[in-house]
Amino acid sequence: MRLSRMGSIHQCRLSFMRILLRRMKHENWTFDRPVFEVDAKGVGHAVYTAKGPKRTYSLVAFAHDLPPEMRSDRVIATAWDATFTLFDGFPTAEDIIRLSRNVPLQEVGRVSSKELSVSRANRSVRLFEHVISSLAAGHQPDAKMIESVGYLMRTTAVYGSGKLGAADREMICDRPEFTAPFQCEMLSVFLTRTFVLDLAEHLAAARSPDTAVKMDPALRRRLGIGNSTGLGMAPFLVNHPVLLNNWVAAREEALARVRSVATASDSEVSHFLALLPRAVQNVADWHSEHPIQIEKLAALKADLKLLTTHVTKANLKENAPWNQLYLWAAENLSTEGQELLVSLMMEPYGDLIDELADCMSADETTVFPINGAMSLSHLGALCDEVYGWAKKIDWQSHAAQARAWYVSEEKLEPRLGERFEEPIAEYEQPLSPARDAMRMVEDLDTWEGDDTVAAFVLRHPEHRHIVRRLQLSERFPYAEIRDNTIDADVLPIDMLRCKLAFFGATHFDPRSDRWVRINMYRNAPYPEELAMSAEDWSYPTLSEGNA
Repeated sequence: MRLSRMGSIHQCRLSFMRILLRRMKHENWTFDRPVFEVDAKGVGHAVYTAKGPKRTYSLVAFAHDLPPEMRSDRVIATAWDATFTLFDGFPTAEDIIRLSRNVPLQEVGRVSSKELSVSRANRSVRLFEHVISSLAAGHQPDAKMIESVGYLMRTTAVYGSGKLGAADREMICDRPEFTAPFQCEMLSVFLTRTFVLDLAEHLAAARSPDTAVKMDPALRRRLGIGNSTGLGMAPFLVNHPVLLNNWVAAREEALARVRSVATASDSEVSHFLALLPRAVQNVADWHSEHPIQIEKLAALKADLKLLTTHVTKANLKENAPWNQLYLWAAENLSTEGQELLVSLMMEPYGDLIDELADCMSADETTVFPINGAMSLSHLGALCDEVYGWAKKIDWQSHAAQARAWYVSEEKLEPRLGERFEEPIAEYEQPLSPARDAMRMVEDLDTWEGDDTVAAFVLRHPEHRHIVRRLQLSERFPYAEIRDNTIDADVLPIDMLRCKLAFFGATHFDPRSDRWVRINMYRNAPYPEELAMSAEDWSYPTLSEGNA
């Protein structure tokens, strides 16, 4: 639970995109595009449906002719190339009219409980135009350009859970298809990817109807949906400790089960060995201009060379082979390399670990009450266990509390400011549990051990949130980040990386210490390919030249 490790994890079988596609394939979901009313300028709307065993969901997409000067990935943007909502059921003509008056406005508009998510996206202008012009001219776009960018559009927000009037999660969480976290958001992005490619092919055909061609299926799969994510997502892991615990606990349990395998079958070993060069290719395709990520990628490439050499000599069939490999990695690979190996080791063992997807959600309302009968000696022991590391920090130093989390007035989005350079301290949000725990300890030391939590928080209500977090940690051991989240050297991108890896994102490209670009569903099957797709789609298929 250190940020350096949380900021190094990779997608795996338990990532939310893969959970969704696995379910849709198993349940034989069907997909359709009943509406595509987009003109030659790329303006109009479309509807994409996904039909499961009991319900139908529809992505309603609005395409816009956005002037270049209005295109921005920042949250303060007011217009986008495309806007979307995931509709519960199939929208009527009246619904489309209502949505057309609200969804393109995003935060300025309002939707209803019939909508499950609201999102927007901008074109990757250079690649989008290259693809259209190439297809219009009758030939395929340049594969190297597709590899270098990886998406035709990138989302700048995918809102759910009551945002802008959309349905609260409580309204849909009992549906089997939405049991795992963020499934409606992942469904929205999956359908968005299809719309974006359809839009590009439509514009190519409109530009040159006599010569335009469709994109080659292999190139299509290399295109995901990009995403720009900033500080708005970072506090999520602090604000949802039980959910964070359940994500990490499921992943740790999956790892423990794989490490406990006494002997591996030929097919399991072959599966792992076949994926390793595909993982090497995936890292070779991963580009970043940020110095931190450049250094991590260089170490990861070196790790994969070491790993490839090691597995050619190691016995991967007997004597708990995966545990031995894990222990070897702990001594020889970087944190990033260790975490990639963890994901690779899980791949052959869907029968062991896929069921853990059902354990990753949380009803946090049930664990909210504080146990007032707990003794303060018990509370103090919990604090030592969870925040003992924080007692070694000089909390009076400026460096230890250099940052402050607050909410911007304009967009109501989390921000991270410089405490001693900006007048923001009075607006600080409770997103520094370690410091607040140490403040609680100062007051706790003046009480007797057999006093109760109820008496303590009655006198010191400012410590209620830390008392609650400590009591949660007794039941949920992965609920707390074991780092100072307001330190001068804190990297919010580590928190972003952790959450996005659980989503299933790849190719993390930090643009600063506070926001990152990623790729979602790259290499994934499209809806019409889902029934025939392999589970390990997140690793690129090797071309003959790379095999």
